[in-house]
Amino acid sequence: MRATPQRAGRRIGERIAATTVALALGTVAGCSGGSSGSSGSGGSAKSHDAVIVWHGYTEVEAKAFTELGQEWNKAHPDQKVNLTFGGSNDDALKKTLASFVSGKTPGISYEYGSSITTLAKRSQTQDLTSLVKSSPSFHWEDFFVAVQQAATTPDGKVYGVPALVDNLALVYNKKLFDAAGLSYPMPNWTWTDFQNAARKLTNPAKHQYGWSYVNDGSEDTVWRFIAMLWQAGGELLSPDGKKAAFDSPAGLAAMQLLHDMAVTDHSVYLETGDGQYQNLFNSGKIAMLWTGPWDLSTINKDVSYGAQVLPAKLTHATVAGPDNFMLFNKGDRATAWAFLQWLDSAETHLKFSIATGDLPLRESETKLPGYQDFIKKYPANKVFVDNLAKNVTKSRPNIPEYPKISQVIGTAVQSVLLGKAQPQKALDQARDQVDQILAGA
Repeated sequence: MRATPQRAGRRIGERIAATTVALALGTVAGCSGGSSGSSGSGGSAKSHDAVIVWHGYTEVEAKAFTELGQEWNKAHPDQKVNLTFGGSNDDALKKTLASFVSGKTPGISYEYGSSITTLAKRSQTQDLTSLVKSSPSFHWEDFFVAVQQAATTPDGKVYGVPALVDNLALVYNKKLFDAAGLSYPMPNWTWTDFQNAARKLTNPAKHQYGWSYVNDGSEDTVWRFIAMLWQAGGELLSPDGKKAAFDSPAGLAAMQLLHDMAVTDHSVYLETGDGQYQNLFNSGKIAMLWTGPWDLSTINKDVSYGAQVLPAKLTHATVAGPDNFMLFNKGDRATAWAFLQWLDSAETHLKFSIATGDLPLRESETKLPGYQDFIKKYPANKVFVDNLAKNVTKSRPNIPEYPKISQVIGTAVQSVLLGKAQPQKALDQARDQVDQILAGA
């Protein structure tokens, strides 16, 4: 999900767009077909006898993934894989659905976490529940909670093998804090601490802002609000998933903070989705970001920065956006499953993490000797890894209605940040719309 040049289009907020496209393609008829003739990057495996693995990796990640494929094929000459670049991950779902019609379906494909509700309905998609939970060497419970949840549908079935996980933390410019005479963010920071710092770090004369918020109404807008909602002890939906629950004291507290910082304090740069916040952070015009590890490599080397957990209302809750490898009924499924088990083993994935900066997927990865090499190479990532163990306790709902729910909440948050709606009114209107969506209206 990283938005660096080699990981363009993987920001969590962009995943829902892919799901929305998939909903529009929901009438595509599923069918099985022949093998793909694509050339692969996983070694000398022939396409007719190798499991085709579609991915969207480029540059650093593509190199590391290719090397893993070559390593697997060398050790397993009778169970080869063919790692094939399938285009941008933004288009993965659309291409996968189209492959069900063309018959050129891969054995495995990298898919955004939000795609699972669409693909789980297709007959080509393999239910992995018994495999992940009964395979003695797979250790499903070893994956971080958010990773497990993102691969699981509301009825408890597992359709994905974890591929990536990210989350939000507070990234700050040390030079701007020093210039303002402020102490750096601490693990016990509250919303009040955060708001006060943003206010003091704002300088209208220099067009300098304390914070940046992506306010294009997309999932990039929504998932930051969800983190705040959880920090205040709120929930997005009712326990049965049939009603909106965000129109609550917690939801109001989150909306009010956004309103006060953007409309009253004018301490927030409202980003329109064009990625300018990255350039502004580098140029010293924005002091703090709520972002993920994908942005760290976009920070200029001459910028001294730090990372800290998000500020708390009641908790330091954050939100994750995991992706999955999904297995389809094409080719040798025994080979596909064996490869995925190896790929997701603690030792193999940590090797990939050290090469790419991707976060560990399993708690056991943090116990391996090589984890210290990972932290030494990517020191700021420690905050994000610690978040996975402490502050990521739930995920956004894997339900078909979520893309529409996201659109409603995105519009509500956007209206509050722009000063076009008061927090309570925006929540009330969004609640009514979400209730209608969940009722099938």
